[in-house]
Amino acid sequence: MDVKEYIASGILELYVAGELSPEENLEVQHYAIQYPEIRKEIEEIEKAILELTKAASPKMPQDGFAKVKAEIGDVIPFTPEASSGKGTPWGSYLGWAASVLLAIGLFWMYTENAKLKSEIELTNQEKQSLEDILSDTREEITGKETLLQEIRDKNVTVIALGGQTVSPSSYAKAYWNKEERKVIIDAQGLPEPPDGFTYQVWSLKLDPLTPTSIGLLDDFASQDTKLFTLENANESEAFGITLEPKGGSESPTLEQLYTLGAVGS
Repeated sequence: MDVKEYIASGILELYVAGELSPEENLEVQHYAIQYPEIRKEIEEIEKAILELTKAASPKMPQDGFAKVKAEIGDVIPFTPEASSGKGTPWGSYLGWAASVLLAIGLFWMYTENAKLKSEIELTNQEKQSLEDILSDTREEITGKETLLQEIRDKNVTVIALGGQTVSPSSYAKAYWNKEERKVIIDAQGLPEPPDGFTYQVWSLKLDPLTPTSIGLLDDFASQDTKLFTLENANESEAFGITLEPKGGSESPTLEQLYTLGAVGS
């Protein structure tokens, strides 16, 4: 018989845990009498399980195991000849210890699994948040690049709008693409409008003076680029920007004309 192979098979651990059939138990006991190495290995396994049980029960008093032994019965060292003697067999006692360890292990695994799930969920939320920020940033960059391309188009006419009496320091620029019928207003030089007011852009015919509204510069404060795209199908000779009540006016309030500039000037 190959003793080392027999020990390595795991049958001795099952014997100590009380998981073998009566016939298998007798076989192990027979070999334990015949081979001292097997008997020594069984005693080492019993010792290891007792140590694990103690480690898994940190709150048990130092004499706790002695009390358990006294209540269970006479616990004696492993002797194959005495396996049929009085008292609770080691297999039952160690089977209980193994069950305690299994329960502790399962609880630890459940706790770690719940913690891991929570960490994964938090990581996924952070990942989604970063993806949203990245998507918004890409859209913003794309929008700015598109505006720059439109401003630099060879068909664009640039009109400088100078400050007027109500605000001499104000200024703006109109980038008019006559073919595409739209105007991009660069309002970086306008002060932020007071609450309840907005800027309104006018297309002007000069003789006679005929203003036509082409749109409002709404959300002025939140627009960091201060670039606004407006439709303009008019034969414009000039552009003006006035400050109007929120929602705009049917005709410009000339007293609140902030900037004005003629096409081709």
